[in-house]
Parts: sequence; structure tokens; C-alpha cells
Amino acid sequence: MMGATDNMVDSEKYPVLDDAASPPNSAGAESVDLSLLAKELDVNTRKLMWKIDVRLVPVLCILYLAAFLDRVNIANAALFSMESDLDLKIGNRYNTALTIFFVPYIIFEVPSNILMKKLRPHIWLPTCMFVFGLITCLQGFVQNYSGLLATRFFLGMAEAGMFPGCFYLIGMWYVRPEAQKRYSFFFSSASLAGAFGGLLASAIGLLDGRRGYHGWRWIFIIEGAATCVLALTFFFLIIDFPEEAKFLSVNERAYIKAKLAADVGDSLQTRKTTVKDVIDVFKDYKVYLAGLMYFGLIVPAYGYAYFAPAIIKQLGYSTIQTQLHSVPPWVAACGASMISSIFSDYFRHRYLFTIGLTAIAIVGFGILLGEHHNVNAEYGALFLIALGLYASMPIIVCWTSTNFAGHTRRAVGTGWQVGFGNIGGIIATFSFLSKDAPRYTKGYSIGIAFSVLSMISCTIYIVGTRWENRQRNKGIGIEQWERMTDEEKAKAGDKSPYFRYSS
Repeated sequence: MMGATDNMVDSEKYPVLDDAASPPNSAGAESVDLSLLAKELDVNTRKLMWKIDVRLVPVLCILYLAAFLDRVNIANAALFSMESDLDLKIGNRYNTALTIFFVPYIIFEVPSNILMKKLRPHIWLPTCMFVFGLITCLQGFVQNYSGLLATRFFLGMAEAGMFPGCFYLIGMWYVRPEAQKRYSFFFSSASLAGAFGGLLASAIGLLDGRRGYHGWRWIFIIEGAATCVLALTFFFLIIDFPEEAKFLSVNERAYIKAKLAADVGDSLQTRKTTVKDVIDVFKDYKVYLAGLMYFGLIVPAYGYAYFAPAIIKQLGYSTIQTQLHSVPPWVAACGASMISSIFSDYFRHRYLFTIGLTAIAIVGFGILLGEHHNVNAEYGALFLIALGLYASMPIIVCWTSTNFAGHTRRAVGTGWQVGFGNIGGIIATFSFLSKDAPRYTKGYSIGIAFSVLSMISCTIYIVGTRWENRQRNKGIGIEQWERMTDEEKAKAGDKSPYFRYSS
């Protein structure tokens, strides 16, 4: 085995590659043979990937499951006397309580990703997790509407870093052909959270009246306390970026760094992010398209997450039956997400999968708009909505996230996409008003409209990235690139003429 100092790999020697092509990098070096490099470094790539998967993905899945559960369990709690205890039936108070969560959640998305890069994931993510678990627990002790608003606001602030931070961290460990299965496995934890939420609420609801607390209080207290306990263990379980991974050997870190550099260029993890770097990211039209793609699905997705229990109850089920009937659509969404991710990675394609899955969700909304007498058909439509939306979203975020190269562009781009997209959560919270029950015509129509918006944005995005790829294949931009300084080239990321966008 070679000595550690002999095995250190200079990332500048390795090119920016797309999934199929292998052009030289900005320095003009030849393409690196990763299989040959693995042999030189004596790295078993299969075992290495397994080691990374085991340390990274399951922990992040549990983290996001807890975050999503603490965010949407208010929908389950609302069925256990919460609305009457806190006078939420006055006007649209319940909808306002849902909305206020998204104000800080949206504002702090991008700053959170930048902070995570500075403080390191194993510190930042568990800290956020402990705080939002504590706030969820305190939510079970509020005595009035104002108290609920305050806790929901700070819950949104604490959770702001969870989703974009986890997606950012996953994106810094895997090359594009590997990423979709990991992203979907992670994102499926949201579906599992919806399923667990219904099961837990049906069980915890049996505590209704214990120690003078209604069932809704126990839902918040128990689930929030469990999150805090998990957060304390995650300080020791969450791993940092590849450059800092102590559980890997020197040779394994060198191989991972070279592999990632060959896909999207040097990550430049140690370089400080400046205001100019952030501004430069927002000069790219694809950043705004990425936000619209996600925004279009967030509206119907949060509409489903927050109001599915209310919709199901309108079908004539009791409170406990409603909680239990909310589980199967989430399970179906989880299965669809994993299956679609496997095929998406196999074909190395994202666009048609997002379009097809979103179309399935639109069919589900259409059934609910037109059918009001067949309970089985209406309940079946919820399966189509859940699996269509929650299987499509991870593909969109994976597609756009991995098309941002380098720590800064990916941190800012992903944070913006998720932050802007979650503005849709505000719209979602007012899409289903109690006065529109039981038909919720406005809510279902809004779901269709925003799903179509996402499909249109995806289409513009793929047309734009393919056009840029064709321009780069013609050599356009090479002359300007050669006149750039080494620092400018290092910061370029996916703006390099040698980078190719995936579709």
C-alpha cells in the first residue's frame, strides 16, 4: 500500500465531467481514470460507498423525519380539541397559525446553509434539531392563540436549516449518477413522517384527558421530547463534509475528493464565501427557475400535508379512523419515491420523471374536483396526489442541486430554491378554508394550477440547460475562459465551459 503522502490527490488535476462526456478540465489536464485511481490508492469503492451511505443517509432521514413530523403534527392535533381550546375557529386563525411558520422558515434558508458551511454539519444540524424539538414540546403547553403563534414562529426559525442543509450535505458527498437514490431515500422520510404522524396521533390520542391535558397537548409534548433526545445523540453521529471526514482513511478521502472533482469540479470547501459570491449566484436565470420548479409543487404538497386529515374526516370517518386512514397514502408516496429514484438513476434522467409524477398528482386533484359521492374514489385520489407530489419533489431538488457545482454555488442555490419554494407553504395554508368544506373546490384547483406551473418551469429549465450544453459543445466561451485568472476559474463551478448540465 502506498504511503499517505504519496496518495494525496491534487483536485486541480481532475476535470469537470458530466454523466457521459469526458472533456478536459479548466487546466487542460486529461480525464482521470477513477478505477485506476482506486487501485493506486488501494480503495475498495463498493465498501467505501457502503461506509458513506451507512454513516450519512439514515441519520439525515431520521433528522428530517423528526423535523417534518414536528412541523405538520398540528394537522393531527387539530382533531383533538385544539381548535376549541385555543379559540382557533374564529375567522381563519388556524390557517394563520400554519402560515406564520413559513415567515422565518423562508428568510433563514440561505443564511442557514452558509452558517452550516462555517460551523460544520455535526454541530449546526443537531443544534437546530434540539431547538425545534424543545419548541414543539413547549407548543403543548400554550394557553391561547397568541402562544400558538409565537411557538409556530420560532419553530419555523429553528427548522429553516434542516431541509436545505441536509440536501446540501448529501450533494457534497455523491456524484450526480449516484445522488437521486440517496436524495429520494432522504426525502421519503417526509412521507414516513406523515405515516408515523397518523399512527402516533391515533395512539397518543388515547391519552386524552390524562393529567388534565387534552390529546393534542400530548402529541406536541411527546413528539417534541423525543426529538430533543435524538438531537443529543446526533452530535456524535452526523458527519461533516468529505474534506473533514475522520471516519475515512487518507486514501479514501483522496479518492472521494477526486471523484467529486471529476463530476462537478473542486468543491473549494475551505474558501470563504463573500457577498459577491452570493450575488454572482443570483445572476444565473437557472437559480430562479429552480425556485419556481420547487415552488409549484410545495403549494399542493403542503396543502396535502396540512389538510389531508380534514379532507379524510369529511369522508365520514371518526377521529381515530381518520388518523389511521391518513397513513396508507403516505406509505404509497414513500414507495413511489424509491421506485422512481431507482429508475431515474438508472436512466440518468430527471425531467420525464418529474413531469410524469406531477401529472399523476393532477389526476388525483381532478378526481376530487369532479367526484363527491364515491368515498372509495375520493380516498383513492389522495393516493395519487401524495405519491405524485412527494415522489416528484426529491427528483426536482436533486436535479437542480447537483447542477450547481462547488460549495458556495450549491449552498446558496439550494438554500434559495428551498427558501423561495417554501413561500408556497403560505399559499397552501390558505388554500383549504373551513368555509370551503367539504368540497374544497378552491384548494383542489390551486393544487392543479401550481402543479402545472412546476411542469412549465421544468420544461423551460431543461430547454435552457440543453441549449447551454450545445453552446459549450461548440466551444463557445473557451476563449473568455482562458483569459480568466485562476481564482475566477476556481469560483466558476458549473459556469465553466467544460461543465455539462444533466437532464
